[in-house]
Amino acid sequence: MEANTAPALDPKAFRAALGSFATGVTVITTRAADGSPVGLTANSFNSVSLDPPMVLWSLAKKSHSLAVFSNCSHWAVHVLAADQEDLSGRFARSGTDKFSGLEVGNGFGDVPLLAGCAARFQCQSTFQHEGGDHLIFVGEVAAFDRSDRAPLVFHAGRYAMAAQRDPSLPPARSARVAGGLDEDLLGYLLGRAYFQFHQGVRDKARAAGLTDAQWIVAAALTARDGVHADDLSAALGYVLDEPLPPLLQLMRSDGWVHADPLGRWHLTPSGRDRSLHLLAAAKAHEGDLLSRWSYDEGALLKLQLQKFIAATNPGFPDLWHEA
Repeated sequence: MEANTAPALDPKAFRAALGSFATGVTVITTRAADGSPVGLTANSFNSVSLDPPMVLWSLAKKSHSLAVFSNCSHWAVHVLAADQEDLSGRFARSGTDKFSGLEVGNGFGDVPLLAGCAARFQCQSTFQHEGGDHLIFVGEVAAFDRSDRAPLVFHAGRYAMAAQRDPSLPPARSARVAGGLDEDLLGYLLGRAYFQFHQGVRDKARAAGLTDAQWIVAAALTARDGVHADDLSAALGYVLDEPLPPLLQLMRSDGWVHADPLGRWHLTPSGRDRSLHLLAAAKAHEGDLLSRWSYDEGALLKLQLQKFIAATNPGFPDLWHEA
């Protein structure tokens, strides 16, 4: 495996390792207070931030392992390889010695590490979020490694990208009716979906003292810190409802951002910490919404939106583009 260890984590390699997560088949491990290894299968893994490198996953509050993970200092995420389907089943069961007969190493915080995975992320537990009937665990990645092994991809015996029509939706209407300016219009569907998605995050941003525009700027700087105001305006101006310069000045007076001598804008340590908490909440909200469909339906939705954006882009710059 090709290893990277904190504090000098390579962002591009970290992004590549996150890309090994194809279907959400992971095993999370830690060690209980009495020293015994604990592990379970989870499909809620997601990235939070590249700088600092942070990830999250969630666990049902009724899980027998909740107390152990709530109190541990470190845990590890294992992205299973294609030939590790047996591990997925093994760690999904309860009441058995899940580690019996396995090759197990020790990572940060003495966390048990499984061998042969597509990728592994060793994390220090950073904070936790309430997520309805789940608890969301957010951790900073202390080390990770990845291999060229294909990740475990399994759905009904094979991988598929299929979306079934929700029976709760109204029946499709005729082409004559559907052609009007109504709820079948793509712009209406995209706009309403955007509003309903952000409604779940907007309240948390408001509680943190941020307007919608300020939250967009904070989230952008979380993804790419040290950006000139002109670049921010070019990349975000079309979604902001107010001029950027006074907005940045207001965020500076509130302790969210600061500008360096070269005119590049950065999150302050306090601003970054608060932004990461909001970003984790947004990721948890996304996970909750996507959990209402199958994995394939959620992945297909994102894929189609990405294709739509690429096909209709009038030339907007991408703040996250890697040169």
